[in-house]
Amino acid sequence: MTPSPNIPARFRSLQDFDALRGLVENLREAFYITSARGDIVDASPGFLAMLGVRTLDDLRSFSMSDMIVNPKSRMEELAVLDEHGWVRDFELEIVRPDGGVRTVLDSTYVCREGASGETYYHGVLVDITDRKRQEDALREQSVRDPLTGCYNRRYLEQMEHELESAEAPFGCIFIDIDHFKQYNDLHGHAMGDTTLVRMSRFLMRQVRAEEPVIRLGGDEFLLLLNPADEDAVEMVARRLQLAAIRTAPVPFSLGWSSRRPGETMQDTVNRADQRLLSVRVMERAATRGGTPPE
Repeated sequence: MTPSPNIPARFRSLQDFDALRGLVENLREAFYITSARGDIVDASPGFLAMLGVRTLDDLRSFSMSDMIVNPKSRMEELAVLDEHGWVRDFELEIVRPDGGVRTVLDSTYVCREGASGETYYHGVLVDITDRKRQEDALREQSVRDPLTGCYNRRYLEQMEHELESAEAPFGCIFIDIDHFKQYNDLHGHAMGDTTLVRMSRFLMRQVRAEEPVIRLGGDEFLLLLNPADEDAVEMVARRLQLAAIRTAPVPFSLGWSSRRPGETMQDTVNRADQRLLSVRVMERAATRGGTPPE
């Protein structure tokens, strides 16, 4: 494309020094030059703004290695640079001197000075922190039940491979609110929804923050305990039963299981469900004064 003759000559070509300097100074992207040791040799205003500093002198004691949150990621990037001489859109988390963390895409290439052979990296960082936050928020929404805030079946499906490939056993507790359909018919769906929310809060209080409460649908919930053997799962189930006497919003039944060797996650969940159903049959038979079926 031929540059317009009406534009001053010094702005018509990217080979012009003033044009290149204006490009670097005016764009928001963060251009930088570092030494092979990671010392920041030069940087654009966008780079300084991204790191929350005013001048290059503020970064004299702050190397590229100090910026990277995960050193393993930096080693992977350097390995690519050593092999190919360049890298494009390599995702990194960097920490600013004030402690703030940003997610960036790093595109850089290797430069070596002639006689000395000294290595420098010329690159540009693009801040994608806000985009990552939006992606994380959307991803979180996709695995959450909108009514109760519990995780949903999609989350359980995502956990399947991780749970089945883990060496340590995991356990689960299957929970079903008793006679919930009749409760809905008697009190209305709005009250039923309120009850589901209260039930989810009750369950969340009974487990650790890292142990997810999953709403399987309707009035069914699942607690995932990982890692946990049969004894550990039963202990949590018994504790849940005791807590229910004092603080559960509605009566419920539960069953539990711990994964057996070679068993799929769904098999483990089904065994917990089957145990819940057998408990219900026994409880109802005892209420009627009959003999529990085998």
